[in-house]
Amino acid sequence: MYAMNEKTLRREYFENIPSTNDYAKSKRGEKQDLLVVASAQTGGRGTKGRSFSSKVGGLYMSLLTFYEDFPTVNAFQIMQNAAAAVCETLVELGLTPTIKWPNDIYVNGKKICGILIENQFSGNCVSSSVVGIGLNVYNDLSEVSDIATSILLCTGKRVSVEETERALVGFLRTGVADKYEKYLGWIGEEVVLETATERLSARVLGVDEQGNLIAQTGGEKKTFSAVEVRFAKESL
Repeated sequence: MYAMNEKTLRREYFENIPSTNDYAKSKRGEKQDLLVVASAQTGGRGTKGRSFSSKVGGLYMSLLTFYEDFPTVNAFQIMQNAAAAVCETLVELGLTPTIKWPNDIYVNGKKICGILIENQFSGNCVSSSVVGIGLNVYNDLSEVSDIATSILLCTGKRVSVEETERALVGFLRTGVADKYEKYLGWIGEEVVLETATERLSARVLGVDEQGNLIAQTGGEKKTFSAVEVRFAKESL
């Protein structure tokens, strides 16, 4: 897995921006690793085009990284590194995070962070990636308090966004992809898998090297590359 070169990493900070990911993607032509951080976003989004609340008090950042000879087959390492880096950051703050495959971070049963990866390919290699991370630090979550939480709500302490950013970037730079499975949650538990056409009751077994979810359903072990994991308490 890659490790960022701190000396060549350029940083840009904004009070407000539509999307840190979109801005980072617009800078791909400059061929330089770039960290984009915003205090707030007006057009933040998650996977499948879902909107992502981005009020002041959260950490909203996108990391543009360029690679040489990074095989596409290993692309899931980028997601692993990002998710594990968030978890390592939260552990330093005294929290116990869990990854809901593939890219959501939960604490105490509620979502605290979302990750959006947008890769660019050249032949059979990843040429660059934009890793977007939205982490709830002390932002107002009153409208989604039933499903979301923050560092402040979990610890009772108001940690600065700047401190959180420094810790997170440090883990991203070091490379902690090998710790992904350590934080992967719901292993051995019953969940609901929602595909484009059906919903299945399944037991999570783990992930393979390409990042596919391995689960047992209908008495068979199957792999899923694109599926929504929902909790078993949701009705089928």
